[in-house]
Amino acid sequence: MTDQPTRDPISGLHIYELSHPWGHGTPIWPGDADIMIRRGVYHARDGVLSQHITANMQTSTHVNAPINMIQGGADVAQLPLDHFFGNGIVLDVPKGRWELVMAADLDAAGGRVRDGDMVFICTGWHARYSDSMEYFGEAPGLDVSAAQWLIDRKVKLVGVDTAAVDHPMATSLAAHRGGPLIRRLPKHYQNMTGRDAKADFPRWMPAHRLLLAAGVPTIENAGGQLQALAGKRATFHAMPWRFERGDGCIVRLVAFIDADGSCQIESGRGPDTDSQGDLTCQVN
Repeated sequence: MTDQPTRDPISGLHIYELSHPWGHGTPIWPGDADIMIRRGVYHARDGVLSQHITANMQTSTHVNAPINMIQGGADVAQLPLDHFFGNGIVLDVPKGRWELVMAADLDAAGGRVRDGDMVFICTGWHARYSDSMEYFGEAPGLDVSAAQWLIDRKVKLVGVDTAAVDHPMATSLAAHRGGPLIRRLPKHYQNMTGRDAKADFPRWMPAHRLLLAAGVPTIENAGGQLQALAGKRATFHAMPWRFERGDGCIVRLVAFIDADGSCQIESGRGPDTDSQGDLTCQVN
């Protein structure tokens, strides 16, 4: 995918795709059932196409609601709409295999984070998105200090370009909660590092649980043109379904940059006025 955005000819907005594709062959969390899509009716027989889908909603680029890990937490439908639209920043935090994103990394990259921001962390790992042990089992993850840093800055949503907010060794992919779902992963980690995965990461999903307990929804598997926005502020849109009791939901994540400073939001005054809108979408 090119790093060049789509330009809306009316508003002048530059629109960036930050989602991975979804459909047949989408990489899924190891151990989950595959996505199943079948045609209920189709053109040759019925003159119309309609499809039936069976899938975990936490596939490809998706949002996680607090109820995903916090009993009594808000579900997808209960989260305020403004959690999924607004200004924010992509923090450029390049990381390699099994590295941790620390609070100090966010300090170095995130001097412009503001209260109420949507924050996306670009480790570069989205470029490895695939059905592979490398993408799922060798990725970097957030340290608890990074999760607390984001909470302290009152951000309203956190996105990552990895399959999980936490380090793989702190998930069920390794020796936690019925794992290892990737059976060879703990031994692979020990062979490559000389350390024991469970000793290094004794707690299950600590960064993710901390964020969700604070009411901060998360997006995993951000991708697309994310690297083109690294270090930049933008306006983001990632609306999930109005999914009651939903723990997660696939989203189409996009970003807008008002490069010309000419975007106008409609005033809502109705068709009998000459107003073309009176709020400029300034993105700093």
